[in-house]
Amino acid sequence: MDHHTERMKSGCQKILEGINSMSLVNLDDQQVHSLVMMREIARGIVDDRDKKVTKNDVVTALRHSIEKMVCASRDIIQILSRMSYEGLDEQRMHLVLRMRDIANGVIDKQHRVAITKPDSLSEQVGLMDEGMRDSPVGESSKISNGDVLIDEAQSMMHEDDMLYVEHVLRFENGVDDAHESLLPSGFRQCLLWPPDDCVTLEWVQEMMFILEQASWRMLPSEFCQVGPTVLVDKLTDAAHSILSKEPNCVEINCQGEDSRVIVVGDIHGQFHDLVFLLKHAGVPSENQCYVFNGNYVDKGAWGIEVFLVLLAWKVLMPHRVFLLRGSHESRYCTTRYGFREEVWTKYGDQGEDIYNKFLECFKELPLASVVGKCVYTTHGGLFRSIHSASSGKPKLKMSQNVDLGSLAELSEVNRACVDFPYEGHDLLLSDVLWSKPSHRDGLRDNAGQNLGLWWGPDCTEAFLKQHNLKLIIKSHEGPDARADRDDFGDMLSGYSIDHDGESGKLYTLFSAPDYPQFGTRRFNNEGAYAILKSPDLASPTFHSFKSVERPTVDPYVDFDANDMDLSELDSSQIASTSSSSAPVGPIPEFDFESLGIYNAPSWGVQFPDSSGRTQVVPIPRAPLVEGLPLPPNIQEPHKAAYEYLFELVAALKHTIVTRETENRTLVSALRSRTRKRKGRGNT
Repeated sequence: MDHHTERMKSGCQKILEGINSMSLVNLDDQQVHSLVMMREIARGIVDDRDKKVTKNDVVTALRHSIEKMVCASRDIIQILSRMSYEGLDEQRMHLVLRMRDIANGVIDKQHRVAITKPDSLSEQVGLMDEGMRDSPVGESSKISNGDVLIDEAQSMMHEDDMLYVEHVLRFENGVDDAHESLLPSGFRQCLLWPPDDCVTLEWVQEMMFILEQASWRMLPSEFCQVGPTVLVDKLTDAAHSILSKEPNCVEINCQGEDSRVIVVGDIHGQFHDLVFLLKHAGVPSENQCYVFNGNYVDKGAWGIEVFLVLLAWKVLMPHRVFLLRGSHESRYCTTRYGFREEVWTKYGDQGEDIYNKFLECFKELPLASVVGKCVYTTHGGLFRSIHSASSGKPKLKMSQNVDLGSLAELSEVNRACVDFPYEGHDLLLSDVLWSKPSHRDGLRDNAGQNLGLWWGPDCTEAFLKQHNLKLIIKSHEGPDARADRDDFGDMLSGYSIDHDGESGKLYTLFSAPDYPQFGTRRFNNEGAYAILKSPDLASPTFHSFKSVERPTVDPYVDFDANDMDLSELDSSQIASTSSSSAPVGPIPEFDFESLGIYNAPSWGVQFPDSSGRTQVVPIPRAPLVEGLPLPPNIQEPHKAAYEYLFELVAALKHTIVTRETENRTLVSALRSRTRKRKGRGNT
């Protein structure tokens, strides 16, 4: 390094130290901007950075400064809460209380950045600067500095625990847009993962409060600032480690006269109704367990909020909160019914990573529970025997009877499938999540849906008797599913008794009132939850509740289109339906040309239309992809390419099977009509 460079670095170091020692009180916003820009340029020279300093660098520096102030204030409050005030004289007590008030003022709603609306950025900095200067810790922590590094505070906190504040300042085209990001309706509270990784009741309750407030006061695209990715990573990892250790069917002990179990049905992203339910029934505790029967996401606008809150309760009370898997906890359903689009909307560029984190949790959710050796709960219902499943893929033309499975067989199922199998040993996974009750005896394939089974009252009786149980509580069917089934309850009160036999009863439970949130057809139904109270668990009480007020938001997909049966549409309708809903095929996140492939296969197929021209029809994704997941030793981009091609092949196979089945059904119907006409002609 030559002499001139040394002198330049030395001079820039002095500039850097000078700006860092300055107080920014009483400076206007342009002066703050200029000083921070100058400081970042000087820092780049000192650190030998060649890249140009951008406005975004300045925004980042300002944001981090305020983040660290708030985090340092949190640490100060924690330290003061652990101190003993015994023996302090009046003056020292006054100073300690003054410290606490200042720290609270920094993070309190009335003084927090982007919740209040100071006239300028300098007033934000001045607010903290003025308060901290009066504090006994102000000098040691250098909080009177407008752009502090807060050396002591930094040693007390982890980088991942810093407060995320979106757009503290935005400089677009050189114009100060600070006021736009500090509108009174803005909401900039942030959920921080506990520094000691210890989730507490207070933390979970604060989480629920912040998420509920944010749903009213901010746009979905801003959600990542309230629930940052680091929080999702930590929470899903913590829950994953707990869920992965649970069996397919969890045993829930309900002992003691005051103990009870709350069973909850489908929620479908209706976060505000979930909050009401928890308040109405009481939160989980040592004497009160919760069993959730799945379908936490899709169709409602707050699936992320619902699932995060339930994961938080699971981490807090793993032996009192049990989360079972539903039919919508899959890649297929979440792609079609809105949850994937919700994640992308709320997390932007990081959406796919967050979505995959949720999928990993979905795969670990248990499939059923047995409460007090008396009550069986699950999402869908009963399931076939492994021997029936091993015989191969069920025929799609007609319903075939199969043998009833046992809980021992259910325990052997590999539940870690992101979607539901159509054949093989693990077909039980599809059954337990998709099956529905019938008044017709027997257990048979649901040929119309190609997933799950129909089971009759005799199967309910046999299952209860085989396992010495008294009750089955399942979910999966709401008022929409029962609208065309006059022989069953309409679910408008949130529950229905479907089978009542010698050994016990079968109930269906649905917990999403005023369902669905989106779409032209609304049922104005109530939701419900069941209470199982010891010692008489076989006599549940059901509590119905109406929907609570919720914000008005746009749907993430066209739910009216998605509720149609795609097999009933022609190719042009399928194209329009697919384009207006969730993506039908994955968009590769890699460059095929890097593999030497310049004509990569796409998810569009050209079909001739009635006018003689051709149109590109998207290929819908298949519910099952054979060959995935891939071995972990495959490197990128090959791994991504393999996954892309596997999914495309599976979609093509599924499309062929579906069309072939439709054609055969049509031919059979035409032949039947022909025979009837001939019969009438002969007579």
